[in-house]
Amino acid sequence: MNETVYERAYFATGCFWGAERRFWNLEGVLETSVGYMGGTKAQPTYEQVCTGKTLHAEVVEVIFDPAIISYERLLQEFWVMHDPTSLNQQGGDIGTQYRSEIFYTSPAQRVLAESTRDRYQKALDADGIGSICSAITPSDGNTYWLAEEYHQKYLAKNPNGYDCHSSTGVAYPILN
Repeated sequence: MNETVYERAYFATGCFWGAERRFWNLEGVLETSVGYMGGTKAQPTYEQVCTGKTLHAEVVEVIFDPAIISYERLLQEFWVMHDPTSLNQQGGDIGTQYRSEIFYTSPAQRVLAESTRDRYQKALDADGIGSICSAITPSDGNTYWLAEEYHQKYLAKNPNGYDCHSSTGVAYPILN
């Protein structure tokens, strides 16, 4: 029997609304949701996360088919969809919930997260842009708490809604 194996990835890029849309538009991404990860409180609410006291990041969960899209391709999108050199801030969104972080689910994901970070840092260095401050953290021990329903697919429900994603403007270097 040939079983299809899907993988899961978690990315924090600041406000999760725009990031979720960027990921759901990629071929091979089967499902996305938004939630909170990396904090200290069980079942946090958006209002609690916004205080900064729970230490959660706004996260997009991506379920993908690795036969169609690679984890490396998701990482390439991650690096360019926000400013990974900005600590706890994306544009006007400020606070620990807006930090840049990858929560890897396997040793292979960790290796790819680190290697793509290093490759993107070289591109940033060439443009005189600062150092990447994105954390690369194991998902084990960091429960993913699903955000409230009104946050799910927010920009599908509100096409002209808020989408704060700053970017360095530096393309991810594609190797031949």
